[in-house]
Amino acid sequence: MSTPSRRSEIRRRRTRTEKIDKLRKRYAAAKNDGERSKVTDKLKKVSIGISLDQFVKPIEARKAR
Repeated sequence: MSTPSRRSEIRRRRTRTEKIDKLRKRYAAAKNDGERSKVTDKLKKVSIGISLDQFVKPIEARKAR
């Protein structure tokens, strides 16, 4: 088996970060815990390795500005 193409790996990573950014916006706009839990469930499907703290940290940094 050959190694995966670098171009497809970069595209996959870029798409994942775009999806995570969209989820961060939806999480920030969520009004209750039910909406937030739906976003975090989807986050776990998109990116398994990211923790909730890593996900929320940029949102809190934006609010602090």
